[in-house]
Amino acid sequence: MKKNRILWLTQLAMLTAIVLLLQMLPLTIGPLQLAAFALIPIVVGGAMLGVGAGIWLGLVFSLVVLFGPDVAPFFAFSVPSTIITILARGLLAGAAGGLVYRALRKKNTWAAIVCAAVAVPVVNTGVFVLGSRVFFWPLLASWAGGGDTVAFLFLTMIGVNFLIELAATVIISTVLLPIVRKFSLRAD
Repeated sequence: MKKNRILWLTQLAMLTAIVLLLQMLPLTIGPLQLAAFALIPIVVGGAMLGVGAGIWLGLVFSLVVLFGPDVAPFFAFSVPSTIITILARGLLAGAAGGLVYRALRKKNTWAAIVCAAVAVPVVNTGVFVLGSRVFFWPLLASWAGGGDTVAFLFLTMIGVNFLIELAATVIISTVLLPIVRKFSLRAD
């Protein structure tokens, strides 16, 4: 049992390092931003190691986002609202990925990983949209310059980035399914 716990912690540490690396490096390859790939280890961790690991990886992701430069205008508007929104999106996305995989894995592991890979970016972005509507609507309206705030949010702020995150997460998580099957140590 101790050997499994050490393996679990080692795998979690490796996935944590991958989240940190992918989220902190401002690298782009053509139109792709490497930060868009940071959700993949959250999906893999939730599937391989359980819901708790997904939540942990979502927290790590959130903390990196929280201290990144893109969040400064939100902090200037409201520090508590920014912290709540950013932490909630990562924690809930991590939980969603692990829970979806756990719910479906006995029926079909391929469908489980695909659904988990869809759930993570959808929840991540959905919580951001909800937080934006509840806390930051006046800020977004000012950024929209008197135009349609909803269109600004979805077309300018979320748009292509969400589609890249979704596609990358689904494709790469699915490709990693054999690794998930082989090394799965779900603690739940």
